Amino acid sequence: MAMRRTISRSDVLGVKVSAIDMVMAIETICSWIAERKRTYVCVTGVHGVMESVRSEELRGIHNAAGLVTPDGMPLVWLLKWAGHRQVDRVYGPDLMLAAFGAAELGNARHFLYGTTSQTLATLSARLRHRFSAVQIVGAIAPPFRPLSPVEDAAYIAEINAAAPDIVWVGLSTPKQERWMVAHRERLGAAVLIGVGAAFDIHAGVVPQAPRILQRAGLEWAFRLCIDPQRLWRRYAVNVPSFVFHVLAQKLGLRQFSSGPQNDRP
Repeated sequence: MAMRRTISRSDVLGVKVSAIDMVMAIETICSWIAERKRTYVCVTGVHGVMESVRSEELRGIHNAAGLVTPDGMPLVWLLKWAGHRQVDRVYGPDLMLAAFGAAELGNARHFLYGTTSQTLATLSARLRHRFSAVQIVGAIAPPFRPLSPVEDAAYIAEINAAAPDIVWVGLSTPKQERWMVAHRERLGAAVLIGVGAAFDIHAGVVPQAPRILQRAGLEWAFRLCIDPQRLWRRYAVNVPSFVFHVLAQKLGLRQFSSGPQNDRP
C-alpha cells in the first residue's frame, strides 16, 4: 500500500480542522482500516466549531480525532485563506456515499448507529440498491434518551459481534462526538465516523439543499427554511457569533486554546 499523505491542520477558533479534500479523506480511511488504526472522524461545520468554543471538553474531542473534516464552506474558505489551496468540502452525506462507492473500500464492513428503526431500514435498502456489493453488517437505532449501562453494553457487544470496519454514527452534533470518544476504546472497528443528518438525508426523511446553495455556503439558510422552529436559535446565535470570533482571531484580538490533540494522520 502506498504511503499516505501527511495531513496538516488549521486552527479555526481552537478547533484543528484537517486540510483535506474527499480523495484524501477516503485514502486516510482506507489506510486506517488496513492498519486497524482505531480512531474516529468529526465531520464539522460552523455549528460544531461554535459548540467547541463553548465547551473545552468538546474542543478536546475534536482535536483528538483522526480527522476533523471541513463540513461547511465557511471552514473551506478559512482553510484556503490559511494557504491550503487543495482543500475542499468533506460533507457528511457526501463522505458517506464516497466511502460506500469507493473501489478501495469494496470489502469494507459497515455498521449504522443512530436515527430511527424505520429510517435505518429505508437507508439500508437504498444503500444496497445503489451499491450492490456493499456489506452493511448491522444497524442500531438507540432510544432518544440516555442509555442504561446494560443497554449500552448490549449495543457494544452487538456492534463488535458484527465485526465492522466502519461504524457510521448519525446522532447529531455534539451527541455523536461524545458518543464516539466514549466508545472508541470499547469498539473493535477501525474507524467511527459521525455524519449527523446524513442518515435522514439519504433515507429521504430530510431534504438536501441544492448543490448551488451548498457551494455558496448557504445550506444553513435552506435548512432554516425547512425546519425554522428547531433551528432558528442555532443559526441566530451561531452564524453572527462565528463571524465575530473569526474576525477577532484573524485580527489578533482573541486567541483560542486548542488544547492537546493526537498524532495527525
